Amino acid sequence: MADIVSSDKRSQMMSGIKGKNTKLEILVRRGLFSRRMRFRLHVTKLPGKPDLVFAKYRTVVFVNGCFWHGHNCSLFRLPSTNSDFWKQKIQKNRENDAKHKKQLAETGWKTITIWECTVRGKKQEVVTQVLDALAEMISQPSLLKELSKPPYFDSYQKNYVVTEAEILGRILTTFIRKKPTKRSSNNL
Repeated sequence: MADIVSSDKRSQMMSGIKGKNTKLEILVRRGLFSRRMRFRLHVTKLPGKPDLVFAKYRTVVFVNGCFWHGHNCSLFRLPSTNSDFWKQKIQKNRENDAKHKKQLAETGWKTITIWECTVRGKKQEVVTQVLDALAEMISQPSLLKELSKPPYFDSYQKNYVVTEAEILGRILTTFIRKKPTKRSSNNL
């Protein structure tokens, strides 16, 4: 199917899509900064130019949009137009993500990925819980041990290895479920 706008207009539209300093990234940065977590931004000397680098903890955080990195969630939907192009692009992004995480692990860095679906459209209470869990995971290396285990295979897609990001999502979900809310602790 042909594009409905000119190539100049499409180029202008695509150039407006941010690669860094996105709303999600700024939300995560502000949340961690308010929890007294100090970090560096977009360190070019590290593979993949991580969004946040916590040198003190040898931990990096990638803040990924679900569409651009092909996350298996409700926010990811492959476009119906030019689908071959998008499949290749998103697959290449996934491969680059895996390569960068492997390179970081080989040099002793722990990686954490925060997905857009973790906080987008969620109530402030949930976002606060996610940021609390993230800050705790960064500052307490024992909570990251689960991330250093061998990769797992996902039944959703053959040959797709579940990365640290999916494992982190499961850990965060478990952590948030176990953590009592203010409302439930008052009723005790």
